[in-house]
Parts: sequence; C-alpha cells; structure tokens
Amino acid sequence: MPYETIESVAVCGAGTMGSGIAQVAAQCGLRVVLYDVQPAMLQKGQAAIEKSLDQLVQKQKLTAEQAADCRQRLQYSSRAADCVADVVIEAIVERLDIKQQVLTELAGYNAPHCILASNTSSLSISTLQQSLPQPERVAGLHFFNPATLMKLVEVVQGRQTDPTVTTALAALARRMGKVPVQCQDAPGFIVNHIARPYYLEGMRLVETGVASMETVDELLEATGFKMGPFKLMDLIGLDVNYSVSQLVWEAYGRPDRLQPSALQAERVAAGQLGRKTGAGFYRYND
Repeated sequence: MPYETIESVAVCGAGTMGSGIAQVAAQCGLRVVLYDVQPAMLQKGQAAIEKSLDQLVQKQKLTAEQAADCRQRLQYSSRAADCVADVVIEAIVERLDIKQQVLTELAGYNAPHCILASNTSSLSISTLQQSLPQPERVAGLHFFNPATLMKLVEVVQGRQTDPTVTTALAALARRMGKVPVQCQDAPGFIVNHIARPYYLEGMRLVETGVASMETVDELLEATGFKMGPFKLMDLIGLDVNYSVSQLVWEAYGRPDRLQPSALQAERVAAGQLGRKTGAGFYRYND
C-alpha cells in the first residue's frame, strides 16, 4: 500500500486520549471512525468533541463551516466491524493482553496493509506486535494529553516494524499539526524515561520532608516548567503515571533511582487518581 495516501483513521477507545486524537484527525481532513465497545463512553467522547469544537468556534480558531465539515468526517460506533481504515490507532487501557486482543480483532476487519498503531505510553511495541498478523505494519504512535493541544508525538519502531510504516506515521502526525519524533522501542520510549526523575525526585523531596508538594510545584514552574510534577501527575492520572514508573523500574532491573514512590502508591490504592476522580495530590472541584 502507498502509505502516503492515508485518508482514513479508526480510533479505538473514546476516552480522553482517543476522543482527542479523533478530533485532531478529523480537523486535518481525515475521515475518522471513533470506536468504543461501551456506548456510554462513546457518548461521553462525542460530547467532549462537540464541546471542544464549539469552543474553537467561539475563540475564532475555527469557522462554523470548518467545525461542521469536521463533524461530517466523524463517525461514532460501538461496532468493531465499522473500524475499517488506512490506519487503526488504539487508545485503550494500558494492558498488553487487552491491546493484543483488540488489535487482533480489528486487524480481521482490515486489509493486510492497514497500519496498526498503539498509543501506549510505555508498553513494548516489539512484544505487542509478536502476536499480531503482519507484525511489520505495527508501530507506536504516542500522543500526549491533551492530544488536541500537545504538539509532540512519539513514533516508535518495534523490532519487526517496516521503516516505511514509521515514515508514514510521522508524515501523518505532521499532517495532524504535530511534531513527530521517531525512536526505537525501549522502556518508556524517550519522554516517559526522561520524565521519571522529574516525578520521582519531586516525591522523594516531599517524603523526606525537604519541601511540600506545593513548594516543589511552585519552584519548578518558576524555572520554566509549565506544570510542576504533582500537578502534572494529577492531570495525567496517578494510576497511569504509577504504572509507567513500575514498568520502567522493572525493565531496567529495579534500580533504586527508578523505584516507584510509596506516596503515589498510597493514593492509587485509595482511588485518588487526580483530576479525573476529583482528588490526587490536590483536590479539585471542577
């Protein structure tokens, strides 16, 4: 398949990331199917996209006509059979077995040359592709939250990925207004590996009584970071962030410098996962 002719995308998972990716893809002129097995989640994702488009029109970043065109390019479905596209992007729970199961099912509805891309933030693309048909067309396409605003996209090449696939995904990301960075498969890829000390050292300062989390956030934001580590973990989701820390720690042989924080583990166990639950390191009323 001439990958440069990509015109359609199917996004699996209508959560915050999936709906954001679907919106960005539709805004750049692609035909998009947003799929979720849970109708309630699909409705929530559609409502989020509608609200976002309305806000863009109000802020004069889109015309009403452009927003209407975007809506026409979007299809919402709870049927896996509707996920037929040039590229399938999964944005579901960070569990390898579930990702493998869903991508295998979706591969069955698509042509052998359909690109299968995972939005995983840390799971091994090389391991993921081992159980999928035509593993050479499987790669990572890691967007950052919120996908509608964040420019960076990691394009991850697994051991069996055909280089033309990552080249095509990088071109797709640029078409979507993103800045793609290509990398080889590795624990945490680039960003989530580099970011571990940002989170872990911040939590160690609090655990050892050196400073409060408010102070850590305030000082780091004063040095130029858009968000301090505690505010950022609350935005990402403490469960997601903690899971990545565990994966990277295990993958590198459990070094002390990468050991996950008990401070974070306690909140995850208590269901205090950040903004999405109303409480994490901070409390939220919105």
